Amino acid sequence: MRIDIITLFPDFFSSPLDSGLIARALRNQLAEVNLVNPRDFTEDKHHRVDDEPYGGGVGMLLKPEPIYAAVESLKMLPKKEIILMSPQGEPLNQNILKDLAINYEHLIIICGHYEGVDERVRHLATREISLGDFVLTCGEIPALALLNGTIRLLPGCVGKKESLKRESFETELLDYPQYTRPPVFRGLEVPSVLRSGNHQAIKEWRENQQIERTRDRRRDLWEKWQQNRQS
Repeated sequence: MRIDIITLFPDFFSSPLDSGLIARALRNQLAEVNLVNPRDFTEDKHHRVDDEPYGGGVGMLLKPEPIYAAVESLKMLPKKEIILMSPQGEPLNQNILKDLAINYEHLIIICGHYEGVDERVRHLATREISLGDFVLTCGEIPALALLNGTIRLLPGCVGKKESLKRESFETELLDYPQYTRPPVFRGLEVPSVLRSGNHQAIKEWRENQQIERTRDRRRDLWEKWQQNRQS
């Protein structure tokens, strides 16, 4: 998969791209990430990428010309998605990440900044995605979340494919509690069933824990799970 990130701050991604799972995926050529700065496509001597909004208002907007030029400079692959990171987009979830990882070979991610982007940039995007119902100072943070969540789903990225199937949100249920050594830590004990060696009992305990945890913490997911199970 090729991922091009349109960003005013390429240095933001330096450490994440050189660390952990993403770095390994890039080394193994499971994905390729390119950082493209719209400032390189400005035509004025000050390399200006923002301006005041028409009609007045607080803050500055990113101009459309540099962003369009940056995107249009790319060599597009056939199965592509141009994503604008925006608080007004659809909330990011696991199904979106799976869709991107499975059905696309090229992602172009546009990072907003300041008070946002000129509305005409939205005509360039094929999809708008939000990290949630809150506002951040830049689009690089949600872009990094999308980048990480998508790359880890690519074949060969995570060592054990089975672990991806048992995570939170894969079955509309949260993950079950997990423990490792020591068996007792500061008076908190690992449930005895997990040390019993009874695999069927462990399986049932984990399933029950998933249901109870989702019901208590994410009632919306639990109700959706209930509806799907009944249907």
